[in-house]
Amino acid sequence: MAAKKKSATFEESLEALEELVERLEAGDLPLEEALADFERGVKLTRECQKKLASAEQKVRLLMEESGNIREIPFDTDESADDA
Repeated sequence: MAAKKKSATFEESLEALEELVERLEAGDLPLEEALADFERGVKLTRECQKKLASAEQKVRLLMEESGNIREIPFDTDESADDA
């Protein structure tokens, strides 16, 4: 029976994504390698998004009070742009 591969942490995935972006921005990769890196970057982005969504769900559960969820908005650049 094959052993399950350990999932990377959010930080590890984000670091790998940053490295891929640097490689792609350098612009000196062969097309096939650039496409493979881009594909890996998309997968890493999705992994990071899933981990962030999971963390947000956990925070919501922890913030639950008497059956009601108390929403506390996070300060983000995106929300600051909306104001």
